[in-house]
Amino acid sequence: MLELILRSDVPGLGRAGEVVKVRPGYGRNYLIPRGFALAATRGNIAQLEHQKRLIAAEQARVLAEHKAMAQKLKGVSVSIARKKGGEGKLFGSVSTKDIAEALANQNITIDRKLIKLDEPFKNIGTYEVPVRFSGDITETIRVNVVGV
Repeated sequence: MLELILRSDVPGLGRAGEVVKVRPGYGRNYLIPRGFALAATRGNIAQLEHQKRLIAAEQARVLAEHKAMAQKLKGVSVSIARKKGGEGKLFGSVSTKDIAEALANQNITIDRKLIKLDEPFKNIGTYEVPVRFSGDITETIRVNVVGV
């Protein structure tokens, strides 16, 4: 059996960064030439461990950043004015871009892709909108759509 370090996820074999044992022909003829794996030498294993530490440190920094941003959004409310028609309907709609711009006016910069809307708002009203930063960090903001 040949020990290899996976450089990318291989279905049915393992995830990137894992050390796996495979048959020599599979490793030599398929995994290594296509760049899916490299030999599990001491140097490569040490380099893998170093990269894992760097990735873990970066993930911890991003997680702390997301928690701080979620804390900043706690209790935030924005108002967006749009032209209205009859029965509380809007001419146009309010999308994630509009919400991100309204937050930017309050000096809160957020990527609009983090704002989760099923569909744009097309009526006047107050809505609860989730902002999902990462797996378990979510904060809800209140969006008031006002007719003009």
